[in-house]
Amino acid sequence: MRKATRSATSFTIDDAILDYLQRTRAGRSRSERVNELLRRAIAREQSDALAREAAGFFGAMGTAERAERKAFTDATRRSVTRDEE
Repeated sequence: MRKATRSATSFTIDDAILDYLQRTRAGRSRSERVNELLRRAIAREQSDALAREAAGFFGAMGTAERAERKAFTDATRRSVTRDEE
């Protein structure tokens, strides 16, 4: 893992979140725990955005494209099956 450059920044955080951080930090500083949770949240948000983009792309596919994709998939399956025999 690369060494992160750190900078001090001020944020206002709800008391309930601070309590959660205190309970779940497992010997680490609260700053380390916040950074861990933020990295997870960012990765999740990026993954969700990618899933929405893929859904939009494949959802916009018309019936002609679906028929072509099915024909290609069927031909590939026949070819692979024939090669295995």
